[in-house]
Parts: sequence; C-alpha cells; structure tokens
Amino acid sequence: MQRYSDRQEAGAVLATHLAHHAGSNPLVLGIPRGGMVVASVVASALGGSLDVVVARKIGAPWSPELALGAVAPDGVPLIDREMASRLGVGEEDLGPETERQLEELRRREELYRGDRSLEIRGRVVIVVDDGVATGATLRAVVGFVARQDAAFLSCAVPVGPPSTIGLIATEVDEVVCPLQPLRFRAVGDWFDNFSQTTDAEVLALLEAGQHG
Repeated sequence: MQRYSDRQEAGAVLATHLAHHAGSNPLVLGIPRGGMVVASVVASALGGSLDVVVARKIGAPWSPELALGAVAPDGVPLIDREMASRLGVGEEDLGPETERQLEELRRREELYRGDRSLEIRGRVVIVVDDGVATGATLRAVVGFVARQDAAFLSCAVPVGPPSTIGLIATEVDEVVCPLQPLRFRAVGDWFDNFSQTTDAEVLALLEAGQHG
C-alpha cells in the first residue's frame, strides 16, 4: 500500500484532490505542528491563504495521555462520551483539564498568530492535518470552523482509518483522505520521514504564507 516520503509529498497529493478549489481563494487552516507543513503545500498549490488553528486534547484525570476529547479555539469541548462513560468519567471531572488545555491553546495561538484575527465567515475553508487517528482534535477544529459560518468546509488529511474518516465525513461538506488503511496503528507509520516539526518552522511557514 502507498506511503508518503514526507509531509511535503503528502501535501502535494492532497492538493491534486483539492484542485477544484483553485481560484476560490480558499482559507487553508493547518493544525500544528506537523499539519502546518502539509497545509502550506496545499495553500500554495491552490493559491489560497494559509493560517493556523489550534485545538488541544483533553486527557483523563488520572492519565493525561489517554485522550477523552479535545477543546476547540472557542472553548467548546468535544468529549468522547461513550469512552468517558465506560471509564466512569463525568464531564465535570474533565473541567480542570479542559481549562488547563484551553489556557495552553491560548498561549499557542498567541505564539503563532499574535493579535491577528482569524476571519472564517463566508470563506471556503480547508482544514488540514498530517493524518488522523481517533479524530478528537480534528473534529474539535471542524466543529469550531462550522460554528464560524464557513461557506464551504473541507477536511483534508493524507491518512486515517476508514471509521474516523467516515465520522468526519458526516460533519463537513467534503473530506479528502487518499490513504485509508484497514490496519491502522499510527499516522507516522505511513511516512518515510515523520520528523517533528518545531514552533520555529510553523512560524516560518506562516510568515511565508502571509507574504507569499
């Protein structure tokens, strides 16, 4: 089955599937950090505007690495209620962690965007990440964009499991995911080079995208 050499190649592949948006000046929103690399290629290929959108995973009270949902930039949490119920976790139990993650989200937004506002209303918006597993973060972002009255909402990722892609498809106008392996363990398994993206790289991509 197909693999990607790196995030740049993944972005080029996504751009071919999104070519019908060229000429509409789409707003391409990358999810940092790695998603920004993919998004920058897509934005450049489509002649769109590049920007960043941040969401943060909400972990279980006793295990922050166990994601039970995510919080969007407008502070709205998306909780996996089925998993939380199985674990005996109520939404009130997740309040403190949600607040902590929202604070970190705000810090990252200030780092990446400063005081520049994000104008979504009435735009063709393409949300891009470098892959998806459970989909909590991506779905939180998609929900946020939908609440901002985008004219058309597309979601594009290079790889993800069919079950997650199918769920996201019910929440957007269009979903693009060229690689949907039935046996899926981690996004990084489908890239030859999946090295970490730094904050400095994200800022450089945004700078180039704003003035390119």
